[in-house]
Amino acid sequence: MSWVRLPFKDGYYEVRPTKIVALAKNYAEHAKEMNDEPPERPIFFLKPPSALIGPDSTIVLPRMSKRVDHEVELAVIIGKRAKKVPAEKAFDYILGYTILLDITARDLQDEARRLGHPWTLCKGFDTFAPIGPRIVDKKELDPSDLEIGLKVNGKLRQLGRTSQMIFKIPELIEYISSVMTLEPGDIIATGTPPGVGPLRHGDKIEAWIEGIGVLREDVIAEDSILC
Repeated sequence: MSWVRLPFKDGYYEVRPTKIVALAKNYAEHAKEMNDEPPERPIFFLKPPSALIGPDSTIVLPRMSKRVDHEVELAVIIGKRAKKVPAEKAFDYILGYTILLDITARDLQDEARRLGHPWTLCKGFDTFAPIGPRIVDKKELDPSDLEIGLKVNGKLRQLGRTSQMIFKIPELIEYISSVMTLEPGDIIATGTPPGVGPLRHGDKIEAWIEGIGVLREDVIAEDSILC
């Protein structure tokens, strides 16, 4: 799927991104659990729009990977075309906020890191970018210090606050838009707190951000579909 329809204000908004821009190591404790140092400037990569799924859907664990991890993130939905936007103007270009799960084939990522290869493979499988459960208007939510967390089968895996981001939303929009033009509907996934871990066939995910709600997804193995 390359677009998702989510509740927004009194109706719905069809999120049709030209790209999903995702931040790496934007929480210091997550950088540590990945055996990395916090970056000196934002590090980002792209996930394809074809990875999108909506709430109450199903994440498919590809047979190509032996370990697939969850990463819960605050997602920024861009509201109007943004090119070379100064940080002080950044919020003018935001439509609203939602939750995104940056699903990652960790074994394939480890191999890519070792070989110096891009991350497209490990981040780009279909169903690897669930979003929802709704979009909250930028005027209705201050994203600077919100609780963010994730449970798998009712057990807590991730818990943090958006105030722990190394690079805040205005800095991210300024930096990314200096490199590439952001179009309406584009998504910025702002990084994940520590506690990332593996998913298995039959798991049930609950990811939440204060003021946005809970994003629920099921998990199945690709092999179970093919049987």
